[in-house]
Amino acid sequence: MQKIKSLEALEKAISENTLKLAQKYDGKDGIRTIAMCTDTGCEATHALDVYAEFEKQIKEKKLEGKARLAHVGCFGLCSQGPFVKVYPEETLYRLVKVEDVAKIIDEDIIGGKIVDELLYEDLNTHEKIRKLEDIPFYKKQVKIALHGCGVINQESLEESLGCDGFKGLKKALSMTPQEVIDEVLASGLRGRGGGGFPTGRKWQFARNSVSDKKYVICNGDEGDPGAFMDRSVLEGNAFEVIEGMMIAGYAIGAQNGYFYVRAEYPKAVERLKNAINLMTEAGLLGDNILGTEFSFRAHIRLGAGAFVCGEETALINSIQGMRGMPRPRPPFPAVKGLWNEPSIVNNVETLANIPWILRNGASEFAKYGTEKSKGTKVFALGGKVENVGLVEVPMGVTLRELVYDIGGGIPGGKKFKAIQTGGPSGGCLTEKDLDVPIDYDTLVAKGSMMGSGGAIVMDEDNCMVDVAKFYMEFICDESCGKCTPCRIGTKRVLETLNKIVDGKGEMEDLEALRDLAQAMNSGALCALGQTAANPVLSTMANFMDEYIAHIKDKKCPAHVCKNLMQYYIDPELCKKCSKCARGCPVQCISGVPGKVPYVIDQTKCIKCGACYSACPFGAISKR
Repeated sequence: MQKIKSLEALEKAISENTLKLAQKYDGKDGIRTIAMCTDTGCEATHALDVYAEFEKQIKEKKLEGKARLAHVGCFGLCSQGPFVKVYPEETLYRLVKVEDVAKIIDEDIIGGKIVDELLYEDLNTHEKIRKLEDIPFYKKQVKIALHGCGVINQESLEESLGCDGFKGLKKALSMTPQEVIDEVLASGLRGRGGGGFPTGRKWQFARNSVSDKKYVICNGDEGDPGAFMDRSVLEGNAFEVIEGMMIAGYAIGAQNGYFYVRAEYPKAVERLKNAINLMTEAGLLGDNILGTEFSFRAHIRLGAGAFVCGEETALINSIQGMRGMPRPRPPFPAVKGLWNEPSIVNNVETLANIPWILRNGASEFAKYGTEKSKGTKVFALGGKVENVGLVEVPMGVTLRELVYDIGGGIPGGKKFKAIQTGGPSGGCLTEKDLDVPIDYDTLVAKGSMMGSGGAIVMDEDNCMVDVAKFYMEFICDESCGKCTPCRIGTKRVLETLNKIVDGKGEMEDLEALRDLAQAMNSGALCALGQTAANPVLSTMANFMDEYIAHIKDKKCPAHVCKNLMQYYIDPELCKKCSKCARGCPVQCISGVPGKVPYVIDQTKCIKCGACYSACPFGAISKR
């Protein structure tokens, strides 16, 4: 691509590429476009093999003048991938396998007939749905941070320009830095990384700090279990995140930005590198960008996967080559950050919102959301829910809408039990909270938090004591060990939880857990330790009956905790087939085939569940 040397040249490039992108999908040239998600989620379900088969079929059947392939970013509904979207009709096929490609080519591309069996089927009405926007999963969504994902070729600067790319930067460069900050303040945007601090205020602090060097840092160290929001944004439209970083740099007076991304996200890193190289070649990064006095460069630093490096001061230490441990605050990074210079740290989703705000105006952004939580929020919706995937909804949508209207409810007719928001630092909310609007302050008031956007749904088969133990194991592993309340406190909490799930707990342990949580909350250095006990406290508050059952009755109501569980063979239902005994790894099941019902020796049983899985007659139950 030729260098874009002025604001006028950028306007021309945007106009030309907008037309080209529209022509790619409108079919007026007689060529139909087959768009496929090739990001990590669909790649894990063999999307690249499907893509290769489309290439092969198009070549073998000499369809180059009738069909073209396009790879795009995440469509969102990950549990239904790989996705294929055929334009201009916008027919969406899901769960496409290699063997389905010939059928799509022959029946749709050549024959013009829809392949009904590959369409999405409504979970309630069982109606076949052809268009993406008609699927209930998408109806309440609004794409702001995910703008361009599922539309553009993730590696094409031209297509980014054709999808409103760099209009926000162009607008920002026509304003003063203070006017840009005022626009972000007016939008009400709060940091999407977890804390929810007003983005414009953070920028203002850095703007007011006097220094010849300032830095913008993008926090892409997404480490919550089950979270994949930032990864999908970076993979689907890295150009927009870089644009947001540049606008931030212009606003605070920074000339360098650093992307801190965990090394476990190789595709996101690859897309970032590609975008930076293409933008540098086009003159959108470097000195005197677009003929102005603004100069900016973007750099990438890889994280080694330490969860604590999601905390901004630990992240800064890691970029500087030091061990990832948090620093005491104040001073805050906006005053003394990277290499002791004023710095702002915004997460991926926060920066992805910035170009939209500049393009469309603060007032348009503020139309979405609630009074104190403006705009939209991206969630990674997972766990015991029909529709697993990436969701972007306006703030204020209720948890019920998220779980049932968008998520499609709980599989297998199971009963909803809880939803964990905010990752390891969040809490578990219950059925009584389903009509709670999703915003920063309401979730905190209910004992949870927004966090970066993980949302894990649980059903009646989940043991909430075990859930608390899972998150505490994670926190214990990820504690940097710098401060005693976190280093020792998390270990003692985990030991107490292990004691309870092993059937050795005492009622006094519950008070000990509360005391430890209070000590960690008030004494830990960073938010990791201060919020580490939230899953424990929220499960104790909402599911105390389960804790008591583990301690007093020595039973796990959900039949999850092995040491509190027994497998039992009902002699009336036993068919004396010996399948359970043949599958037992410790030979603790005895009986006579065809004559004597089988019995489990509880003193030898290791609770592996092999017999439970092997019995085809439902004769074995958990107790």
